[in-house]
Amino acid sequence: MKRFLRLVQVMLVGLVVLWGSIETSAFSGDIKNDPSRFLEKYLSLDKRGARLEVDSQEVLAPFVSWTEEPAWGRVVVISEFQVIEDVGQWEILSSTEMLIPVTFEVVGTMYWETATFLPEPQKYLEYYHVKAIHERWRIVGPQLPPHVGKKRLVNFIRLAQLQEPDDMRKKKFQQLREQLTQAPK
Repeated sequence: MKRFLRLVQVMLVGLVVLWGSIETSAFSGDIKNDPSRFLEKYLSLDKRGARLEVDSQEVLAPFVSWTEEPAWGRVVVISEFQVIEDVGQWEILSSTEMLIPVTFEVVGTMYWETATFLPEPQKYLEYYHVKAIHERWRIVGPQLPPHVGKKRLVNFIRLAQLQEPDDMRKKKFQQLREQLTQAPK
């Protein structure tokens, strides 16, 4: 059974990487393209959990200027995000550098170490620093923890629960799934 679950996990990671590769190749990040669309693609991949596992993080490498992702102890659980496309609301630093506002509908925060979820429904605004580097758009900041959709996170935790050998941890994952499932939005 463990081999089967590991195979399913490897296949899921492969699909995420493949899907991200297809989407990344379809959007090159060329500075002739709209930087807000570039940012929207990055956030869409993040919402789908591209940063939940090390194996799938490489999908986001063409979008960011940093080379390593910190080991985040938490995940911001979101229901939606919206990139503000109105250039009048951007902070233009130069013709190749800008701060683009993004609104997030946050459900709460999930902590890995304790396998707990804290509901914190809120809407907040974050400015992403986008800059042209070697004729390609890149996100240079801020480097935030993963912002993952609630449904995707519930499925990710379900898989972790199935793979967990420790019964106490399995129960914690079950409780975590229930908390997330019952959270609004």
